[in-house]
Amino acid sequence: MSKDQVLGAGILVGSLLGVTLYLYLIFLSIWDTLTIKLSAFAAVTAVLLILAWIGYTLATTPPLAPIEDLNIEEETKVGEKKKE
Repeated sequence: MSKDQVLGAGILVGSLLGVTLYLYLIFLSIWDTLTIKLSAFAAVTAVLLILAWIGYTLATTPPLAPIEDLNIEEETKVGEKKKE
């Protein structure tokens, strides 16, 4: 087996164990309310952190050069190559 296959099998088994544990915690244990609250908190937090990352990326990325400037630079480079 390759490393990828071993990793894939591990992810598969881990996921099935996670589903089984979650099923138990939701329906068969006394921790059902806490499990639901933690699941909702984790889901909302994940979505908000993704939105925060997108906002940070948009706020810190410099704007692109206008298309007109790019065309002028390309024409200049073409003209320089013809001179040589």
